[in-house]
Amino acid sequence: MRSPSEVGAEAVPLVRPLPADTFCPQSRRSFVLIAAILASALGFIDGSILAIATPAIRVDLGASLAEAQWISNAYALTLSALILVGGAAGDRFGLRYAFVAGIALFIAASLACAVAPNPPVLIAFRAIQGIGAAVMVPGSLAIIAKAYPKKERGRAIGIWAAASALTTALGPVLGGVVLSAFGDGIWRAIFAINLPLGLVSIYLLLAKVPADAPTERRSLDLGGAALATLAFGALAYGLTSMGSEGEGQMSGPSIAAGAVLLIVFIVFERRQREPMIDLSLFRVGAFAGANVATFFLYFALSANLFYLPMLLIAGWGLSAAEVGFIFLPLSVLIALLSGPVGQWSDRIGPRFPIASGSLVVAVAFTGLALLAYAGIHSFWWGVFPLMALMGLGMALVVSPLSTAVMTAVEDKDTGAASGINNAVSRIGGLIAVAAMGSLAAWIYAAALNSGAASGVPGFGEPAPAGLAPDLDAARLAASDAAFAAVALVTALLCLLSAIVAWTTVSGKRLPWPRGSETPQS
Repeated sequence: MRSPSEVGAEAVPLVRPLPADTFCPQSRRSFVLIAAILASALGFIDGSILAIATPAIRVDLGASLAEAQWISNAYALTLSALILVGGAAGDRFGLRYAFVAGIALFIAASLACAVAPNPPVLIAFRAIQGIGAAVMVPGSLAIIAKAYPKKERGRAIGIWAAASALTTALGPVLGGVVLSAFGDGIWRAIFAINLPLGLVSIYLLLAKVPADAPTERRSLDLGGAALATLAFGALAYGLTSMGSEGEGQMSGPSIAAGAVLLIVFIVFERRQREPMIDLSLFRVGAFAGANVATFFLYFALSANLFYLPMLLIAGWGLSAAEVGFIFLPLSVLIALLSGPVGQWSDRIGPRFPIASGSLVVAVAFTGLALLAYAGIHSFWWGVFPLMALMGLGMALVVSPLSTAVMTAVEDKDTGAASGINNAVSRIGGLIAVAAMGSLAAWIYAAALNSGAASGVPGFGEPAPAGLAPDLDAARLAASDAAFAAVALVTALLCLLSAIVAWTTVSGKRLPWPRGSETPQS
């Protein structure tokens, strides 16, 4: 239903019944697409540039490694725990209304992040950012799908995906250049840039796009969302505190509490009429296997993309402008190869592309581990080619993994399956940043003889001016050893991902979508 304030110049198009699969007249669909692209850019810019900006944030705010982990994880926690509820909110209240609300909350929290005086305040508003993103992220693609008829939907989604890939590719590069040119304090502009982008998106949605009717009056599983947030929050806190001085004694109780809450969450979801997660889907072996492979793979990817920039900027002393290029091969190769790889997967089944791609990523991360362990500090001839190899492996995985998830379930469950897989990938990243930070801190301290070298900064923390050469050399060697351990563990997880995919995912050609037309050539 439209509100009274919207009745006016835009009322005429709604007099005629619109096609059953769209709410938006043709003349206004481009506004939907532009608004969705701008809103998606908000999340992509924040997510990719933050890893480059983390050393600058630590210097400017005096944040510890644990606080740096939570600056990332507070956002990941609320986003991963609430994203399924956020998607359901669009069905219940209307996509335009929910999408605008998510964008507004996201940019309000972004402005608060931009002026945060200390790490705890930044962490708190990052969590609120994640709540907004939990509504905004699923809404961006859903409103495109609802606004465009089926015959035009593929092209519109392709434009959205290409723009998203371009944003993801160029964001860290431009962010790194800005950080290098203007100094550590400019990290605040990363959050402030969300205001104009978000306001333009909201304007287009409210002024140019008609309201859509809610599609179903389903209840929102807020109880399940709260339990998921508490469970994964406790697990993340326990894993993070393992490497934090003075908080290590809390790691065991926190992890135990998280495990108990996770069991309570599962029991709660099984008893809900309209659960946030349909746990019965995990009885399908191919679906469960694809999600286990997703967890391992995105755990590995998130850990390396979070801790590698710390090593390069704070450890090796590279500029943020240079380090920003490590994200470029991943985005470009996924954008260029996902289409052809998807067609290849349709012909031979998703098993081989997922398994082979995971193995390629494992080789890349093994290479990073060996590079760091050997103390070879070559960015353009060492790190960058390995990141390109990792990008190739992920390009082999992304599209077939989506195919494996969607074809493992019945047609009526594909939306739920896709949402669950999205949440699993984000939970993998959440746990990775928490667990691998503790591993890095432990290896780093051990390499420095348990902190015997007083005055040496922590892992991922830039060296202060005037640090003695011998202490600086010890700090650099310890940083290399810490990251090598992270890269080696993640390489093993990618190997496990390949094994799980090979033993559970179908190796046969499957119709897409099941029971309907064949894929377009």
